[in-house]
Amino acid sequence: MKVHALDMPFQGVEIREKPNGTGGSRLVFTGYASATERSYEMQDWLGPYTEIVRAGAFAKTLSEAPDTAFLLNHGGATMARTKPGTLHMAEDSTGLLTEAHLDPARSDVQIVRSGVEGGELDEMSFAFRVIRQQWSPDYDQRDILEVSLDHGDVSVVNYGANPHTGGTVGLRARQAATLARSDMPALVRRRAVDQLRAGGLEAGTAETLAHVLQLIAAADGAVDVAQPLLAEVLGVPNPDADAVEQEGAALDLYEFRRRLLAL
Repeated sequence: MKVHALDMPFQGVEIREKPNGTGGSRLVFTGYASATERSYEMQDWLGPYTEIVRAGAFAKTLSEAPDTAFLLNHGGATMARTKPGTLHMAEDSTGLLTEAHLDPARSDVQIVRSGVEGGELDEMSFAFRVIRQQWSPDYDQRDILEVSLDHGDVSVVNYGANPHTGGTVGLRARQAATLARSDMPALVRRRAVDQLRAGGLEAGTAETLAHVLQLIAAADGAVDVAQPLLAEVLGVPNPDADAVEQEGAALDLYEFRRRLLAL
């Protein structure tokens, strides 16, 4: 199962306190995890392209009552969830509207409340699987036509494509294992072949070069994930930590998928 994460700015985010009917209160968070029919720039190893989540992309998955979690930075304990009815989602003319009922006594909820009210947390992201998509003939635009939110999440995030903060060896090992099994979708490989052939290469040569580029991209990404994992296990500093921080490219599960799988 290939899960992607897409970061979007909030559209009218709000967090408010509401009585729970038993003498206590809950916090109600509302915001848009996705804005449909709005183009934004993406980039993969073949270069930049435009992406649009089309209106109606959430209709089928929402009708099937997906099991979706509300998280902070795509990680940590679930703060709200559709299964027990503490998370509600709907698609309207703006996009994917999210309403999460949160326990104000929880420390992670307090972080979300403080960040939203203070303006430090002002973006959302959703983790999903692409069910249907369409590329333009020149591969300069990708339209996402249908997604699945089942076993995905809607998250408050620090920044677009922010690093995952799970921080445990076990989690990173699972991420590295997942990345090692990752493969490039056939559509993206077809895009590479078409671009190479447009440059005058024969079909066989273009196929071979596309495969080589795929292997190089996978190997480079695997090293970026494996190196900090090994450094943590050995208890030594990651030798590339400073460079990664300077570039703002600390790769996590979501960012690497975005680069390799052309989200």
